[in-house]
Amino acid sequence: MATIELKRVKGDFGFEATDEAGHTVRMDSSPESGGWDFGVRPMQMLLMGLGGCAGIDVISILKKQRQDVKDYKMTISGDREAGKEPSLWKNVNIDFHIYGNVDEDKAKRAVDLSLEKYCSVAATLTGSGTTITTKVFVHASK
Repeated sequence: MATIELKRVKGDFGFEATDEAGHTVRMDSSPESGGWDFGVRPMQMLLMGLGGCAGIDVISILKKQRQDVKDYKMTISGDREAGKEPSLWKNVNIDFHIYGNVDEDKAKRAVDLSLEKYCSVAATLTGSGTTITTKVFVHASK
């Protein structure tokens, strides 16, 4: 079982969350909502988790296919439901930028496998009704 400890460390909403290995992340609300801009908003952290989950999958799949990934970057953007509480992610778009000697079809297949089969964060989001769209860009090495 995963265990996270969360402590309030700044103002009303400035939290530090620490996992069992001692890794720490800061979270806060926006200044408009009474926060201090001390850390990442919790809903943006969910998108960061999606990026980390998919990134690990995609690079692992490409390495198993002996693709030469020199660098990797993702841009994730999303829109939340308007006028609802809670306001869930409605649409999320991920741009995958893969650098190196990588077959484009293999890169696209790795992305599909991650988001449709392996990534638990993607499954959590799509299970709550989020639509995830992707674009895959393969670039020569930087």
